[in-house]
Amino acid sequence: MESRSSEMEWDQLSYDRWTESHVGSWLRWIGIKEIYIKKLEEEEVTGPVLTTLQREFLSNTIGMKGGQIQHLLKKRDELLKSEEHKIKNKRDFCGKGRDDKKENALVLGQESRLCSQEVCDRDEMENIPIRCSENSTSTEVELSLCDFRKFDQHEKHCRYVKHNVLPPETGIENMIVPCHEYKSLETAHKLDSTRLQTKVACEVLRFACACMNMRANGTIHFGIMDKVRGTHKHGEIIGIPLKNQEDFVDALDYIERCFKDSNEQCDARSCIRNPRFIEVLDKETTEKTWVIEYDVVPKASIVKDKLFSVGVPKFSEKDKKVKCEEKVPYYRVGANTQRLPVDDLVRFIQGLREKDQQREEAESSSNQTTLDSREDQKRKLSILLTCGKTHMDNSLFYIVVTNKFQSEHLDSISFLINMKLFCVFDFDPDSKTSGFCGKYKQQKAVNLHFLDDFANDTKTLQLFEKTSWIFCNGRNDFPGGEQPCEEKPWIRTRKKKLKMVVSLICNGILPRRSFVVLFLLMSDVEQPLVETFHEFYAEMNGHDFLAVISESRENYKKWSSLAQVSCDMSTLKEISIVEMPLSHVDATVQSIQLSRNKPTRSLPVSNGGLCFLKSVEEAMLDSLEIVSVDQCDDTKLENMSEDEIKETDTYFYRGGKLDWKNLWLADKHKCEFIIKRDAYEEASTILDKIVHHSNAKRSIESVNIYHHPGSGGSTVARQILWSWRKKVRCAVVKQNKEIKSVCEHAVKLREHDERDKNNCLPVLLLLEDQNADYIDDLRRELGNVMAIKKISPSMLCFILLICNRSNDPEKMCRASPSQTVAVTHKLSHSEKPLFSKKLEQFKEQYEGDLDFILTFVLMTEGFQKSYIEDFVKNLLDKIDHSSLITRLIRFVALLNCYVEDSYMSVSHCEASLGITPSRQHQTHDIENKAQYHAFVDHLSEEARVIFIHLKDNSTHISSIRIIHPLVAEEVLSQLSANLPQSDIAMDLINDKVLINHRFDRDDFLKFIRALFIRRHKKSRGHPKDTAFSPLVEHVSTKGGGVPKAVDLMKAAYLALGKDAYVAQQLARLLYTNLRFKEALEWAEEAKSLLPHDTFVLDTLGQVYKRWFYHLYDTCEEKEPSPERGIEIISTALKGISAFRASEKTPKKETVSLNSSYFGEVDVGCRLLRFLSEVDVFSNDTGKSELIQYLLTDYIPAEVKTPWQRFHEQLKGLQKSLFHTLDSISEDLSYFQTDISEEDKELDARDPEQVHKPREWLTRKSAVYAGFFCGIPDESDQAAENSADMAGPAEKLSPFQRQMRTYKLGGGNLTTILSLLYDSNPERAGKKLESIIGMYPENLKWNDLDQTELANFIFCQIALNCILPGSSKLMTLQQLQDLSKRFITKGKNMSSASALFLLSLLFWPETSDELSSASSQILLSAIDALHRLYEQKSQHVSPRKSRIVTHFFLGKAKCLNKIVHRSAIEKQVKGTLSEKKLKWLGGEVWKTREAVQLLKRVKGWTENGNLFVKGRTRDSKIRLFPRYSASLPNGNENVTFYLGFSFDGVVAFDIQIME
Repeated sequence: MESRSSEMEWDQLSYDRWTESHVGSWLRWIGIKEIYIKKLEEEEVTGPVLTTLQREFLSNTIGMKGGQIQHLLKKRDELLKSEEHKIKNKRDFCGKGRDDKKENALVLGQESRLCSQEVCDRDEMENIPIRCSENSTSTEVELSLCDFRKFDQHEKHCRYVKHNVLPPETGIENMIVPCHEYKSLETAHKLDSTRLQTKVACEVLRFACACMNMRANGTIHFGIMDKVRGTHKHGEIIGIPLKNQEDFVDALDYIERCFKDSNEQCDARSCIRNPRFIEVLDKETTEKTWVIEYDVVPKASIVKDKLFSVGVPKFSEKDKKVKCEEKVPYYRVGANTQRLPVDDLVRFIQGLREKDQQREEAESSSNQTTLDSREDQKRKLSILLTCGKTHMDNSLFYIVVTNKFQSEHLDSISFLINMKLFCVFDFDPDSKTSGFCGKYKQQKAVNLHFLDDFANDTKTLQLFEKTSWIFCNGRNDFPGGEQPCEEKPWIRTRKKKLKMVVSLICNGILPRRSFVVLFLLMSDVEQPLVETFHEFYAEMNGHDFLAVISESRENYKKWSSLAQVSCDMSTLKEISIVEMPLSHVDATVQSIQLSRNKPTRSLPVSNGGLCFLKSVEEAMLDSLEIVSVDQCDDTKLENMSEDEIKETDTYFYRGGKLDWKNLWLADKHKCEFIIKRDAYEEASTILDKIVHHSNAKRSIESVNIYHHPGSGGSTVARQILWSWRKKVRCAVVKQNKEIKSVCEHAVKLREHDERDKNNCLPVLLLLEDQNADYIDDLRRELGNVMAIKKISPSMLCFILLICNRSNDPEKMCRASPSQTVAVTHKLSHSEKPLFSKKLEQFKEQYEGDLDFILTFVLMTEGFQKSYIEDFVKNLLDKIDHSSLITRLIRFVALLNCYVEDSYMSVSHCEASLGITPSRQHQTHDIENKAQYHAFVDHLSEEARVIFIHLKDNSTHISSIRIIHPLVAEEVLSQLSANLPQSDIAMDLINDKVLINHRFDRDDFLKFIRALFIRRHKKSRGHPKDTAFSPLVEHVSTKGGGVPKAVDLMKAAYLALGKDAYVAQQLARLLYTNLRFKEALEWAEEAKSLLPHDTFVLDTLGQVYKRWFYHLYDTCEEKEPSPERGIEIISTALKGISAFRASEKTPKKETVSLNSSYFGEVDVGCRLLRFLSEVDVFSNDTGKSELIQYLLTDYIPAEVKTPWQRFHEQLKGLQKSLFHTLDSISEDLSYFQTDISEEDKELDARDPEQVHKPREWLTRKSAVYAGFFCGIPDESDQAAENSADMAGPAEKLSPFQRQMRTYKLGGGNLTTILSLLYDSNPERAGKKLESIIGMYPENLKWNDLDQTELANFIFCQIALNCILPGSSKLMTLQQLQDLSKRFITKGKNMSSASALFLLSLLFWPETSDELSSASSQILLSAIDALHRLYEQKSQHVSPRKSRIVTHFFLGKAKCLNKIVHRSAIEKQVKGTLSEKKLKWLGGEVWKTREAVQLLKRVKGWTENGNLFVKGRTRDSKIRLFPRYSASLPNGNENVTFYLGFSFDGVVAFDIQIME
């Protein structure tokens, strides 16, 4: 029914069944504006809500104007009238007439017979909403039926629900089952006391007299509709307000006036019970109403041989007093009470004896003790908690809602501890100190929350890491949170919060049908607990997956009486376990749980034994999945059926991830062994060498496994962990965990229950598909912690098992062969027989049908392209290309082909296929229970073969992907022959059902975004770098061309809610394809969405840059006129302005250098080139005239007017380029040049600028300077003879000298130090000598400005490093004297480069050498450097602020004490990754070259700070350790190496002096 409703249009349904989308369609049809429709949909206005909309709501909440409101309300009222007219017509169509006799009353619940009966009860039919089919053969009666109160019993917690319907009034079935009569008192309840008492007494005494004469039990009910009137149904509970309960009690006082004599009066008193007042629950009003019931129990001992007559009282309006009618006998005829006719009196009296005998027999029979036919509570409990399975496993989450536990119950909660509890809604404020929470916490870790915590971002709540304990009514032990309150204040203040949390869990966090909500009624039930039931019942669309356990019958009665507002009594009974002791529940549930409740797990220890890790301790290490010695031993093998074992095995061979249970079952010989590929032995051998090496090279080692996607690399890694779990401590690092948390938890795992922290077993950590930055940072963090703890560097502490996908794993293996293994699709000679043998076993097992283990078959075939092509071709041969299922296959193939790790949730798939999962019988039917199996039933055979179900054990999100990336690629390739990939992608992003589907929406949109933004990068193992996402590149080049790709990107931009980065990528695509005007529009659009984003602003500059390049390159004239150059110059200057705007923006945390500086230099240098080609400046004297124009006030007449608006910018070009080059140099001097994986998608720079920025800077500096000094570009050879070129230094103006030194590489620190890496040191030395030769001899400190002076000194230091014996060198003392010009304080403080020089030059060889003045200069420089660095790095993330250490302190004297890092780097052998490891692991400091060259400095630690001795006895200089964690605890004498960087003087390899 739900599925039909979702598929039908609004005009096919009655308005009370409309969803938000139906309402939206209707609103569009009547002409309401779209803006208001969207707001109404957001407010969840469904059909029933539409009927109650008020003008105030539409005006204040929705913001509608008067005209729109008037129109909507008018149309709404017309809709309601037309719907009523339809219902009336249907009633007339179905109704046939009515026999007034109540003997023919319709038995409610037999809906299928309503319209087929020849005679219908018209009064009832008119008030039951009936929908008849066109042929009127079937109807649906929408009634909420309920049961009577138990007869003649005082039920303290009995309540009725308003508008529920009791069974029809009945005649006498037997003497004991009571007959029933209804009276509404709809208007009579308003009468005064006398008249009301008279009315009630009249009805009660007449009914009681009839029951006594019939010897039958009966109940008369007041407040129940006794006939159809208006919209009310017969038997409908309406309730009446009570002015005075005594009126109904006193009404029985008429017994003495109305019965014949004292005996009859006494008998009547004995038979007629006092009235029962039953509260009527009504959600829509706070006014209390009641149903009043009188039971009549004519016991045989009282009524035997007697005929009773009564004169019912009537109020005489004429006399204004009560009069009693003639006393006559009454009896029951069917459901009516009638006077006994005089003619029948004798016959009736004669029949009394028989009635008395029947009454006695009935009483005797009812009093006999009958066999207790209690239901099978164990089976019922099992079905409720497992939803029909034979045992309870981890496939379901459980949510517990409970109140205060009694102390005796706390010993019976083992079954709860062993459940997979997602959260607990706890209404006991003392639960943590003396209740359920405190007891649970002793064995399991929990996160404590209040309802308010869920109002913000839930990602910080660790919902899937630990059980969330939600205190719904505050805590007495916590002063900072909510305090407990009474029922009414709770409902007023906290009910809406609870509603929000329940809705969030049911609709946004946990998938439907993935959890059971268990209500534990452990003490007296209060309204807030019931409100929680109402909310879950509403959000879960019914009672499925709800269960109630109550040891106390009284608690359950009160509960059910209140809960019946949402759920009728019979249904509540179905989901409830009542009067079963909690100890029995505990034992019963434990017997069906697949896992035993083990409070501890075992870990190996260094002495060869085992230790225990408590569950609560393990839960605190939530960033790790720990693999224990006894992993899976808590599984009850006897509870696992053969089918389940087979399913576990098959899932893996279909392509699912290897589960620890697979390996455990194989060890137990319950399933076949899992083949170990050659890489397993190779990796194990490497591990064995690392672990058993007497002295470790480093405390943190690593083993790399690179594998083709889908080749079994992850399986190899897990097999290694499984086989090593008894030798070392093993764990998997969970995805998306903070490095600090992982480090902290790994260290705790290493040290757990070990006495000697210096002699612990190493921890083997598996990192799957983590980027290099993450791994490096984790390695560094672990190393820091080990250093803090003073663990010996030769002690192996951690082994990182790094398992990453790569498209060329063998290449990655060659890069670092000693610690890397490769897993490819191709099987080795030794592997082939193993796979072939296994395949034969499968052929026997599956009788030749191998489609469902296709991944294994493909592996056996070595993933041959021809085999995959043939398989997919045969599979898709007869596929229906127009079906929704084929469309779904196309979507999933597209995502899986282009986006790594992508999937589609089953919820999205169901939405795409138009499936609304049925709720019928889900509690009892195992097959329909699992969401995936229900979904599979709708799939075609082809889809079942290629889709694999993904199981996320943490979130329980059920999802699918294609079984293997190569299969996905081939499926997409073959299906795109019928429908191009561009059309598939367009169909996907235009599917609003998928895009707007609420559940798991974030991940789905993340995949869609990656489809259009994420590029291929060699660093991730792709064969090549791509300029755009592979899909966009495919569409641009093969699948429809650039116009199609542009249309696709535009659609993606809208589908992703106007994503600024998609707009940015679209601008890049457009300018790459020379569509500059459109590119500009999209760059501006991206800027409007993210006005302060570095990359977005840079893209705007890139548009102008490429536009300028294009105009320049396509300019037909070799020497264009000034007029012809206007557009070209204008575009270039706009680009420069855009880049400058980006440069002024605060940096993103992920970047250390704004890429717009590079863009400005590119445009500026090419603009200079263009200007020199303009005809005015292209002649022999033109170059000097152009330089004069750019550097002075001079303006040539030819350009004065045409370039009028450019003069100011052009004349500032040289200075801006100088400043920009200097800014790039400064940043490169500070930071390392890496870039985050995320930013690689957005960076628009050229590859050289990204990967080789220092080389680029050197080249661009030469181009810039070459223009202004006139030296030709081919200057390498000239540089060798540059003394001739330079001429006498005294003849060069400062500007000429500056440009010439710039040209040769002496213009800034970065280009000067780059010469130290020249492969030809002699050439680099000559360049430096040439640069120095351009400066005046006998240089004085005031001969140069500060920038030139700093560059000169750097050249001296660099030259000393390359050619220590050069004649151009000055002494250290001379350089110190020159550098005294630099200012270390105040507004005019020198640049960071100058301060860096002071720290380098004035650091003493011994502390005794330092004069007072020199000491002051050094300390001031170090302090200033540190302050400058803090300012510069405040917007940069810690990972990106890795500082470059340029120089180290050597053992030699004078200038030779300054050792450049290149001297050390040249001696570090190995591949690039191995070199990196040696720096990170500190091995560099153990090399012979470092020990020979570098000086170890003595110092001490004090209160967590590092010091060296100053000039005087009491003075000291504070230093900063490069890795803060390497600083020893306490106060120690230490030695270390000194490094010089732009954040000050730093210490490396700090060692405690023995």
